[in-house]
Amino acid sequence: MKTVDDSLAEAPVDAPRKSRKNNPEKTRDGILQAAVAEFVAQGLSGARVDAIAERTQTSKRMIYYYFNSKEQLYTEVLEKLYGDIRTTESSLDLGVLAPEEAVRRLVEFTFDHHDRNVDFVRIVCIENIHNGANVKQSPTIRELSRNVLQALDDTLRRGEQDGVFRPGVQAVDLHMLMSSFCFYRVSNRHTFSEIFQIDLEDEAVKARQKAMICDAVMRYLMP
Repeated sequence: MKTVDDSLAEAPVDAPRKSRKNNPEKTRDGILQAAVAEFVAQGLSGARVDAIAERTQTSKRMIYYYFNSKEQLYTEVLEKLYGDIRTTESSLDLGVLAPEEAVRRLVEFTFDHHDRNVDFVRIVCIENIHNGANVKQSPTIRELSRNVLQALDDTLRRGEQDGVFRPGVQAVDLHMLMSSFCFYRVSNRHTFSEIFQIDLEDEAVKARQKAMICDAVMRYLMP
């Protein structure tokens, strides 16, 4: 029995002529945006290609033409969302800043990005439910993440040489420290807010917690 999400083998191999005449990159980006919304709402298992086609007012055939399968589409959604944060991290130009300023800027960016990009947090949660199976299939995500980790490591080593950071701090550990707080306050905002009766959407609370994680990281780095 065939399902509504049968693989590319069941879909026509020719792209719709209209998509070729128009802007294929715009079409592809539109499908990706719709897929983000569908995967966030339904998860990988519950998401349907038919629903994504309806969101984009296009055909299931066109989606299969661009992405081959639902799993490939999901992997490319992961690459897009990780790519957004990694590309912006790279644009921070940490190497031209004093080490302390560079780390503080990275912490502040991480806080703001997670706060403003709930879809990213939800998709990462979904991928962890699947034990990172699709991230394992993406060298792109690993390469992007290595780049930002190298930039952070360079910053830490400069701080050591200047005597403003204690020696031996591993970039991956520091990245995990700053990311964990910023991620948790978004991923668990509903339960945490209800249990402790705190409004994590309140701007004063955000400002206080942003300052707190910055201070925590900077004090940890003190020699």
